[in-house]
Amino acid sequence: MRTILPIFLIALTLSACGGQKEKKARPPALVEAAPIASETFTDNLDAVGTAFANEQVVLSAPVTERITSLNFSDGGYVGKGQVIATLAAGQERAELAAAQAQALAAQQQLDRIQALKTRGFATAASLDSQVALANAARASAQQARASIGDRVVRAPFSGWVSLRTVSPGAIVTAGTPIATVSDISRIKLDFTIPETRLSMVREGQAIKAVSAAWPDRPFTGTIATIDPVIDPATRAVRIRAILPNPDRALKPGMLLTVNVIAKQRQSLSVPELAVVGDGEDRFVFVVEDGKAKRTKVDTGIRQNGLVEILGGVKAGQTVVTDGVVKLTDGVPVRLPGDKPEAKSASAGRAAG
Repeated sequence: MRTILPIFLIALTLSACGGQKEKKARPPALVEAAPIASETFTDNLDAVGTAFANEQVVLSAPVTERITSLNFSDGGYVGKGQVIATLAAGQERAELAAAQAQALAAQQQLDRIQALKTRGFATAASLDSQVALANAARASAQQARASIGDRVVRAPFSGWVSLRTVSPGAIVTAGTPIATVSDISRIKLDFTIPETRLSMVREGQAIKAVSAAWPDRPFTGTIATIDPVIDPATRAVRIRAILPNPDRALKPGMLLTVNVIAKQRQSLSVPELAVVGDGEDRFVFVVEDGKAKRTKVDTGIRQNGLVEILGGVKAGQTVVTDGVVKLTDGVPVRLPGDKPEAKSASAGRAAG
């Protein structure tokens, strides 16, 4: 027993010394930190919209007739008033010639009766009757001209023509599509948003749109119209934006993802890695006097790798941005720029 007791005491002493050495050997955690700065945060609305032409019309045959000529090429440009197609009008031209001849004869007879009436050799009744005949003859001529005009199809506005599906010589019935003319110098983009987000949009507001055909090219435009009526079934409101389309990259019928820049504001921010969660609470580690102080913060939106800070810290305070998983409240920390002497002194204070 006299031999065992001294050995036991020596072992306890060595164990205590080893623990102190182990405690001294643990340096402060190496972390990265940066001061809290202010950044611009944006409230955005995301939606999906459909592209429509600025103006678009399907030109159809007004009557059942044979096509004598087509004056456009597939996908070609046509000006306002340009003749697109001409239908046969031989019978109508003959009727116009006959009507013009009748109108001329009726007018000549009217002139003679007016002359006789002036000299008292014609009654007022005969004059009135001839006036009616002359007017009827002129109306018949105008009707024949209108019938001929119906057989000439013109572009109502400038634009690009669709692919041709009919050929000269074909007999088309009334209503048969001949060509589609689209003005795509600018695009109408229609999309819907929930009525709960209606306060975030206004006319003239900027938007960005991206098409699957051009994923790396955002198209910018402005909101032109907000539908005054909300759909009672979906509780959504329809928005129409206008996108310039000078190179015709956007086509009617395209599906585009829309981003509406609703509001912008300046707020404090920290990197996402600096924020740790504990249930519903969020915390950051503020570096003060060489130690990490766990501080509760109120957070807002996340954007571009940053978290909006609404309260809990002040601008200019230094927070740990990398290495938070190694920290607890009040633990000493060291930064990459700390001098070796400072680290040794910190270790000495920790050992003391």
